[in-house]
Amino acid sequence: MSERPTVGTDPRQQSVKELFEYNLKSVRAHLLRELFQQFWGYASPTWAGRFLDTWCTKAMRSNLEPMKKVAKSLRRHRHLILNWFRAEGTISAGVFEGSKGVVKLTTRKASGFRTASGMEMTLFHVLGRLPEPESAHRCC
Repeated sequence: MSERPTVGTDPRQQSVKELFEYNLKSVRAHLLRELFQQFWGYASPTWAGRFLDTWCTKAMRSNLEPMKKVAKSLRRHRHLILNWFRAEGTISAGVFEGSKGVVKLTTRKASGFRTASGMEMTLFHVLGRLPEPESAHRCC
């Protein structure tokens, strides 16, 4: 029967500890990524915004170009990201995805139109459920 190692002597803990001592870029990037996961736990847009600002500052100071790029993008779209918190997580992309399917189907059906305006008019009628003129259905 093997004995359990005492706390602090586990070889896995030692290797993780050594990685942190090396201050590798990959370790810093991993830590920043893991830290960002806390962002989704906030309920208040105010506190989420503060966390986002703090995280972006840390990412910009990390001297990791990919993380800087992410931080710049998050700062640029900050107000849109925080809308998710203002809506209390009730935003769903289901309506958009459904509309996208209808647009694809209508575009395939309208492939015989000669102009883009004809296809556009068809999309307006399908998506908006606009009334169609009777003359469009009569054979003359």
